[in-house]
Amino acid sequence: MDDRMIMENILLTTKGVCDLYMHGAIESATENVQQTFDQALSDSLCMQGDIYQKMSAKGWYPAQQAQQQQIDQVRQKYAGM
Repeated sequence: MDDRMIMENILLTTKGVCDLYMHGAIESATENVQQTFDQALSDSLCMQGDIYQKMSAKGWYPAQQAQQQQIDQVRQKYAGM
């Protein structure tokens, strides 16, 4: 298994953890539990961002800039909903 595949697996796992923590925060029965999940989610989102930055720096997670025209088209498409 190469480094890129390892990083992709770590990123996918971290995204899954973020999803679980988000649902935990939403479904919490008490403020204390909600705050705990919220903090864990925040920490995990930071970790996910760090992983993404490392992958992006190596060219393993390419992103492209959206043109303003594309953004406007999507905005108009969903404006009436």
